[in-house]
Amino acid sequence: MSLPSRDDAHALMCEYTQSDSLRKHMYSVECAMRAYAAHFGEEVESWGLAGLMHDFDYERWPNAAHSPDEEHPAEGVRLLRSRGYPEDVLEAILGHANYSGVPRVSLMARALFAVDELTGLITATALVKPTRSVHDVDARSVLKKMKDKGFARGVNRDDVTSGAADLGVELEPHVQFVIAAMQGEAARIGLAGVPAAPA
Repeated sequence: MSLPSRDDAHALMCEYTQSDSLRKHMYSVECAMRAYAAHFGEEVESWGLAGLMHDFDYERWPNAAHSPDEEHPAEGVRLLRSRGYPEDVLEAILGHANYSGVPRVSLMARALFAVDELTGLITATALVKPTRSVHDVDARSVLKKMKDKGFARGVNRDDVTSGAADLGVELEPHVQFVIAAMQGEAARIGLAGVPAAPA
């Protein structure tokens, strides 16, 4: 079965997601997934699609009740399935939500879970830098911020640590790997930075 093109996927994502910050989150997860696919010798395009589309339905069906089979991500997956997305991508998208009840069996699914919350933490860390640039972020600064419970409260710390463990990678190198992936797409994810204010 042929993989949907990134252009088609991106158009669908933009149709369903108006929020600029949510789009940038999906771009961040996409670039981290592409980097890990290359690192593990896996199929870069399908991993990238899983990252790009994992939250595309979130704005329309936010699922505050955490229903396993209604709203996000189940509703989005039904739509993607009708459009011919491969099952491994759909399974990874379902698995990134703990409440879906879908186990993360594949390496792709484990990677998606491992990078999802982490990209949010890295983004938040970059945005409090004077330069607002991901180029000024390193793993140590992210892990330091992670210990501050008042910082980026929406980020689930347990998911960050358990995600790395389930992927079989050490936490600090994992954080640095994802930072490097995001640095490669800094302009697209809105973290290329602003010129430092004159002293």
